[in-house]
Formats: sequence, structure tokens, C-alpha cells
Amino acid sequence: MEPKLSAKVRCLDGEVGRVTNVIVDPISRTISHLTVREKNGRHVERQVPVDRLQEVVNEEEVLLRCTDEEFKQFPMVNRDEFVTIKEVEIPRLEEQIHVEPGDVLVPLPRLERDVPRRTFFANMTHAIGVLIALPFVFPVLKYLMKPMYRPFDNTWFTVGNTGKIKKENIGYQFKFTRGFKEAFMPEQQIEKNIWVVKATPDVLQEVYGGKDKKFYDDKGNVIWVNKANNPFVPYSGKCPHLGCGYKWRRTKNFPEGVFLCPCHLSLYDEAGKVLDGPAPRPLDVLPIDVNAAGDIKIIDIEYKAGVKNQIRLL
Repeated sequence: MEPKLSAKVRCLDGEVGRVTNVIVDPISRTISHLTVREKNGRHVERQVPVDRLQEVVNEEEVLLRCTDEEFKQFPMVNRDEFVTIKEVEIPRLEEQIHVEPGDVLVPLPRLERDVPRRTFFANMTHAIGVLIALPFVFPVLKYLMKPMYRPFDNTWFTVGNTGKIKKENIGYQFKFTRGFKEAFMPEQQIEKNIWVVKATPDVLQEVYGGKDKKFYDDKGNVIWVNKANNPFVPYSGKCPHLGCGYKWRRTKNFPEGVFLCPCHLSLYDEAGKVLDGPAPRPLDVLPIDVNAAGDIKIIDIEYKAGVKNQIRLL
């Protein structure tokens, strides 16, 4: 005999509530638990294992093999962890359990219990829709994402002449204009700047450590080598902290001058080394080529700001 829903549930020491649903094991297709709403009116439901049923007295009453205190230790029912058999199909279940489909709860797989029921089925519907649409959407996405995967721009720019540099270990600014295209916007001409220091041997040693500096493209191929004995050292015009522009300034403590970023007061010496402030790394050295006439060419490389290691962006 199976109890009716709303049947009274009694423990060894009195009535504790009423049956509200049954929980079915989808593998064995048998009832594993009853859900019982507590008598106190708090709308709390508890999962009672069927092996704790002592007797189904009749369709209107169930007797449990436990006390009232033990009943209160059974886990509460979280409806988001279950679906009804209106929402899932279990073959031949109706042959074994004689209750209405809406009265039967089936546990969700454990990995899906963090997802509310309605959200779970909505997500499944969306996922199926995405799979159907993918063959049509992929070419569009590929086109839209193409700018993100452009190779690095290794174009050389002529920025000025070494004749402008009159003293050693002093920063000299050079401005130049280049085209810049962002995603699918029209190309724009933007003004940029770099700083060049004519370095003494001691400063060159600090910059290069006695070794030539190699630069690479997006495939890892060497595109240029700055010779360690080339006295002209070019620095990107952006502070490695947050990308602000900086200046060469003489100060009380540094009468010969230092590079000073006005945004957060990072200080760098002529070798690009951080003297003070929040900058995470030295100034970024760029590829440089100086011809016999003193014309300066550079590759305008940009690195990610705010990180210790150089991560090339452009």
C-alpha cells in the first residue's frame, strides 16, 4: 500500500507532519524518500528515507521508526536540487509507482545542483541553440576577431637625427606621427614620442649588461638586435607603470636630471632604472638603427603597463 500525498506522518512519540512528495531513484525506479512537511507550519520539508518507515497504517497515515528529535535531523528538501517527472522521462515508472507525475521528485545530478532548475533547462535550451547556430556564426566571429590576431607591426619610423643630442646621459625627446587602426575604425594619424639618451660606456653597461639586446616578432623570430656598443639608447615614451607620458627633469636631488612621470611620480635614471615610485620595471628600450648621416629609426613597440615582465601588445 502506498500512502496518499497529504497523509499524516507520525513518529514514535507523536505526529510530525504530512507527506508532500516522493523522491524516486532514477536508476532503480523505486521510491527512495518521502518528503514530509513539518507540522509546525514553517513550510519546512524533510527527506525521510523509506527504510525509516515502520508501517503504512493506511492511505491516510504513515508511521516512522524514529522519534520527533530524530525526525528533525533528517535533511531539509531544497527544491532546486530536484526536478519533477513532468520535466524528465523515466521509462515505465508509472508501472511501479502509482502517483501523479507532479508528485514525484527526481534528484538532479550532483554536478548540476548548483544551478537552479529553471536556469538549468534554460541553459540547456540556449546551448542547443548555440550549437545549431554555430556553423552560421563562426565565419562572422572569425571576421570580427581578425584584428585581435594581427601580427605585430614592425615598421621602422624615422624620428629625427642624432645632431639634436648635444650632451651625454641626458634625455632628448623625439616626436613622430604614425597611423593607428583600432578594430574596424578608420585609420587615424596619432602623434607619439620617444626619448633617446647618448649613453656613456658605464650607462650602456647598465642598460644592456654587456650583451646585445634582441627583439622578436609574434612568431618568436628575431627582427632586430641593438648592439651593446651603440651609444644611442631609445626609450618608449610611455611610463611602464600606467602608460603616462614622462619628462626629463632636473631636481634638487638630481641636478643632472632624471626621467619623471607626473602621474604617480616614478623616477628613472638615464639608464632607465627605477629610482623611486610605483613603476614595476625599467623604461622599455626600443629597437634603434642609426645610419651614417645620424638619422634615427625605431620600431614603435608597445608593452603592457603595470606588470613586471615585458608583454608586447603592438
